[in-house]
Amino acid sequence: MKKKVVLAYSGGLDTSFCCIYLTQDLGYEVHSVIVNTGGFSEEELKGVEERAYKMGVTSHHVVDETENFYNTCVRFLIYGNVLKNNTYPLSVSAERVSQATAIANYAKEIGAEFVAHGSTGAGNDQVRFDMIFNILVPEVKIITPIRDLKLSREEEIEYLKKHGVDMNFEKAKYSINKGIWGTSVGGKETLTSNLGLPEEAWPTQVTASEVKDLVLTFEKGELVAIGDEKYDHPTKAIQALQAIAQPYGIGRDIHVGDTIIGIKGRVGFEAAAPMVIIKAHHTLEKHVLTKWQLSWKDQLSSFYGNWLHEGQFHDPIMRNIEAFLTDTQKNVTGKVFVQLHPYRFQVVGIESPYDLMSNKFGSYGEMNNAWSGEDVKGFSKIFGNQVMIYHKVNSQND
Repeated sequence: MKKKVVLAYSGGLDTSFCCIYLTQDLGYEVHSVIVNTGGFSEEELKGVEERAYKMGVTSHHVVDETENFYNTCVRFLIYGNVLKNNTYPLSVSAERVSQATAIANYAKEIGAEFVAHGSTGAGNDQVRFDMIFNILVPEVKIITPIRDLKLSREEEIEYLKKHGVDMNFEKAKYSINKGIWGTSVGGKETLTSNLGLPEEAWPTQVTASEVKDLVLTFEKGELVAIGDEKYDHPTKAIQALQAIAQPYGIGRDIHVGDTIIGIKGRVGFEAAAPMVIIKAHHTLEKHVLTKWQLSWKDQLSSFYGNWLHEGQFHDPIMRNIEAFLTDTQKNVTGKVFVQLHPYRFQVVGIESPYDLMSNKFGSYGEMNNAWSGEDVKGFSKIFGNQVMIYHKVNSQND
């Protein structure tokens, strides 16, 4: 009886090689899986399925993780206003964690003895996939043909042609990875330290030019409506906002970061909805949370984003931080007014029943209703008392 292997499959060159190699050279029963985190259309998924069966798989399975990806991951990135290196909304790294988890669960479900992926030995994904498989299905052995055989692209192409595979072997000029939380763009320019991506490299071209005003409604930290349109799940609100904002060229940038394996890397991305949502959400928070809530959120969110980027989603500390972040969102409810322009956006202001900037307590820089000038004089003396003592003691001992 053939041994079962679950293959993380995308339909590209690397995973096509894995299909043929695992079925014909190693004699395994291959069950391919593609995990959709909001980046594939029904037509694209159908095409991937057709290619998988042509490659000889025993079965092909689609896991739609879009809503679960949001529920278990994306919403905490919003709660935490997570931007790695103050730039990148973790579009791909968060997605990979969700995909690896879904594949591990499927391997467990069908009783597979092996799990395989097409990662090379050069990037972050190999660590994320291996580690999550080791955590969730430690009894299942991992096979990574491309990495283990140290194959070049040319060797993969030659192998597939030898086995009668007919596909487009021309490498796309730019590598695109699309999901609900953004699209990454890699090309020759991102392999340098000084070049930006040309206009044609961006998957979405700029077609909108008129200034557009939006009202985003949040309830307990989650985007639930755009203007008068309410959505039954935040993923649908994200997709709707993406369709509105992406044609403005908003959310385009290049992220420079440290990989898990210790080298620097650059990647372009376009993430209009994530960037608008995070900035709008953060503005609302600045109105409704106290300074120490904001301070501790910043610190814990930074750790959460970095640890997630490195694939450590299943560390129990992540559940602890998620509980804290969720608790901070109780009053993050209200409307945020946003204005879209070509290549940029502006958060204009907010309305919330929990706004701590209420004029009932005074107007900053103008007047107050809660204390007197004499109160401030006494407070100022007490507030700086220890530092005054420090300077007096040390000036005497100089």
